[in-house]
Amino acid sequence: MKILDAEFVKGFIRMANDGWEQGWHERNGGNLTYRIKADEVDAVKENFTFDRPWTPIGTSVPFLAGEYFMTTGSGKYFRNVILDAEANTGIVEIDEKGENFRIVWGLLNGARPTSELPSHLMNHEVKKQVSGGKHRVIYHAHPANTIALTFVLPLDDVTFTREIWEMATECPVVFPDGIGVVPWMVPGGRDIAVATSELMKQYDVAIWAHHGMFCSGEDFDLTFGLMHTVEKAAEILVKVRSMAPAKRQTILPDDFRDLARDFGLTLPEKFLK
Repeated sequence: MKILDAEFVKGFIRMANDGWEQGWHERNGGNLTYRIKADEVDAVKENFTFDRPWTPIGTSVPFLAGEYFMTTGSGKYFRNVILDAEANTGIVEIDEKGENFRIVWGLLNGARPTSELPSHLMNHEVKKQVSGGKHRVIYHAHPANTIALTFVLPLDDVTFTREIWEMATECPVVFPDGIGVVPWMVPGGRDIAVATSELMKQYDVAIWAHHGMFCSGEDFDLTFGLMHTVEKAAEILVKVRSMAPAKRQTILPDDFRDLARDFGLTLPEKFLK
């Protein structure tokens, strides 16, 4: 099978384009990775080449040893992925120790994987373990309303989760574990990767202050839908705060408890006080 005919590649391209059309990926902003299933690798492996050099990841991810990932490229524009996926994305292999990667397809003309690859792989490793292997997508984007809120809300998990939950009843249903918040850090380095991976042990959403959002999910639809839901709620909150100094009415803690009971959810009490 040709790589561009594979369903996981089509899904990757569609998600990249959906993010661009939402306005979340100015210039070369944002990045996306997908941990490819073994049968998907087998279906396209005949197209791989193994002559490009191994490159240090910059961190150690032993639980991802031998895995393959599809990734956007460093400095590449999401708007161009749908036009030329082979030039703007690629597939990388992780070595047997989880310390190095090599490009086996795509990323033409000397292109490299996203500069956030260490953050992505550290988070893939965490989510692979805590989800029992179900989570396969890590997505980072720059949704404007979410970023705007990092300038006016306290940068703590409880405040962010509660404020976002109150904006749409579906929010605690879509992300019942809540939202984690990372204070501003230089992107692309080990510190932000470590901080985010710690949050990903309990959340599927992490907000990077003054920068963007980081989401994990089982597939492209769930992961994109997760970010879309958070950003839509953030847009509502921005509008609410612009219309009045305080909310006249909102969803109360006992309302959330009723929702949890009827939907069979477990909502952490720290968000309901």
